[in-house]
Amino acid sequence: MSMNLYPAFGLLLVDDEPSYLRSLSIALERSGGINHLHCCQDSRQVMDILARENIGLVTLDLTMPHLSGEALLRRIVEEHPDVGVIVISGLNQVETAVDCIKHGAFDYFVKTDEQSRLIEGIKRAIRLQELRQENLELRRRFLDDTLEHPEAFADIITDDKGMRSVFQYLESVAPSSQPLLIGGESGVGKELIARAAHDLSGRRGPLVCVNAAGLDDGVFADTLFGHERGAFTGADRPRAGMVEQAADGTLFLDEIGDLNPASQVKLLRLLQDGEYYPLGSDRPKRARARIVVATHHDLEACQRDGGFRKDLYYRLRTHQVQIPPLRRRRGDIPLLLDHFLAEAADELGKHRPTYPPELPVLLGTYAFPGNVRELRAMAYDAMSVHRSRTLSMAAFRRAIDPGLAGLEPSAEASVERAVFAPDEPLPTLHEVADLLVREAMRRAEGNQSIASRLLGISQPALSKRVKKLRESGAEPL
Repeated sequence: MSMNLYPAFGLLLVDDEPSYLRSLSIALERSGGINHLHCCQDSRQVMDILARENIGLVTLDLTMPHLSGEALLRRIVEEHPDVGVIVISGLNQVETAVDCIKHGAFDYFVKTDEQSRLIEGIKRAIRLQELRQENLELRRRFLDDTLEHPEAFADIITDDKGMRSVFQYLESVAPSSQPLLIGGESGVGKELIARAAHDLSGRRGPLVCVNAAGLDDGVFADTLFGHERGAFTGADRPRAGMVEQAADGTLFLDEIGDLNPASQVKLLRLLQDGEYYPLGSDRPKRARARIVVATHHDLEACQRDGGFRKDLYYRLRTHQVQIPPLRRRRGDIPLLLDHFLAEAADELGKHRPTYPPELPVLLGTYAFPGNVRELRAMAYDAMSVHRSRTLSMAAFRRAIDPGLAGLEPSAEASVERAVFAPDEPLPTLHEVADLLVREAMRRAEGNQSIASRLLGISQPALSKRVKKLRESGAEPL
């Protein structure tokens, strides 16, 4: 299997010394995992290569025959301002370095410097170029409101504008090699988002999924990094870890917020160095997988409280998306209901039923703490007991506690907070009751049966209150 090229754009190495080009190429590939390289020994060919190839970064020697590095730097900056330039020279002169920076060079290195400093500088320039290109691509997609690969999101049933923005962002950052952090409550479909990111990345390798919740440090290390024969009792043969299995693909770590501190350190080293040691081995292996992580925790709050490492958090949040809960995209409920009912009917060998028009209204009043996963379970439960032509709402009503139907998880805390201005008089109980009736009728879209359940009163009692509102000239909706 052929390897993926990193970075997505080419890195052009320009030097008139073939031996230096060869040694730098080997060092970049071995120590930095950078293999999308073009080499040029003749400075006169550089502009043609830039016009012909997708080059994002150039390393440039200053002292070359035919066309000097300084003259070439000026031409690159003038004709290809989007291409970054790093000057590598045998001259250790501050004035020369300052002049190069003034003329547009990203950085300046001396050939006698430690090679690790140069490689880190090149990796830093690559990351900045990737972010710059991603920002330009993201701006274009939002301005045009386009999705170039909607097929990658075919498994995610939605018509929500917020989800479309998430899709546009994923299209922009999917080709990146940097980590992707997916946040959202349980049941919103974080793994589907990870699969879409993998499909959009163009990586040839597989998507390998690991649930990190509940893994102790030893199991985590063995799962991710594998082991050599004899590494521990019972290790009678070597085993490749998930990082190796995901080579040239994507490694998806779910529930990353539940990792213990020791495992967090191991993951941080993997992200920082791009290398790992299988258990029982003293030879490092280079990671060739893109890391995607997901969590239902608020990692920003966790790292403030000391439950999650700050350095790991900032490594993971290079690219991040937050999936909105189902209660904040209620327009998707009818779409998901139709999809899950059809899916359940096919799986159970039943005809797809019709359902009462008030069913989506009823579901729209529910907070869905389990999100899409909970709605799917409701649909399957209703289909399992379905016998007649029209789907009964009884199974859905059983799953919804009427007393909490319209409340979000934080509703109790909201009630405890001050909801009236302290410097204004309180409304009367009669006025508050009228407000509650209007709000319940609004949420139930005029359906008194559903509104009465939201208020915890009988339908005749609600009808009387609605009638009084109308007689007083106030519209209950």
